[in-house]
Amino acid sequence: MFATIGHTFQLMKMSWRVLMKDRELILYPIMSGIVLLVVIAAFAGIGATTGTLDRLDSMSGSGSAAAASEEARPVDYVMGASLYVIAYFVVIFFNAALVSAALERLRGGDPTVRSGLRAAWAHLPQIIGWAIIAATVGLILQAIRDRMDNFLGRMVMGFLGAAWAYATFFVVPVLVAEGIGPIEAIKRSGGLSRGTWGRQFTASFGFGLVYIVAVLLAFLPAALLFIVAPVLGLLAGTVLFALAIGTVQAMEGIFKAALYEYTLGEQPQGFDRDTLSGAYRAL
Repeated sequence: MFATIGHTFQLMKMSWRVLMKDRELILYPIMSGIVLLVVIAAFAGIGATTGTLDRLDSMSGSGSAAAASEEARPVDYVMGASLYVIAYFVVIFFNAALVSAALERLRGGDPTVRSGLRAAWAHLPQIIGWAIIAATVGLILQAIRDRMDNFLGRMVMGFLGAAWAYATFFVVPVLVAEGIGPIEAIKRSGGLSRGTWGRQFTASFGFGLVYIVAVLLAFLPAALLFIVAPVLGLLAGTVLFALAIGTVQAMEGIFKAALYEYTLGEQPQGFDRDTLSGAYRAL
């Protein structure tokens, strides 16, 4: 177990070295975040026009007494579901672009931001299908979890959510590399994941630690600057936070692409075969 964790951290270092060859991969998560903010702002504007925001405010208990009796309308459910699906699509699309670019690098190519976006666009129907499926499953799991009023039930739903995440770990690489539909990609991912779930677990744990360190590294200088000049501190914090999260997410995309390549029996460039072999032994 500890040896596997050690190898996983070694692979994270290799992901970093690959990222340093193509720093533009950091832009994919940043673009995803920007587009998400635009989508949320657009839906907020539509929600204000349709009264959805007022009804949500009243149902949360913070609205006026006159509005407190209002109930959600069909348009509110449509708005919520649409926002959920579109948000999933945005994240998956840019993740697909990132993984496509990472695979290009790991196979000896020299990716660009445009080449990754072009590869994702070429698989747009599959990405849309996967976004709808992923969003639907996510909504169902969340709805069931919200109705659970006991610890055991919530724990079971947590396990189900984790099992779904691990089973679909390779869906995006499969979609962009093999060009199959989302249903077949789920089946394919499940087959690949059965032999790598332990590495997925340790990678999730390892990258979780890296996220914490990255956020702290972004927060500390921004906080010091905020004390001197609040506006500059906020601007610096926004930029540093975006770069920190973008860097870690880019490393995750490279890691996933390398793991996918290895499950196919390939040797991803930039990754040591002995470390790969040691990391992917059964736990």
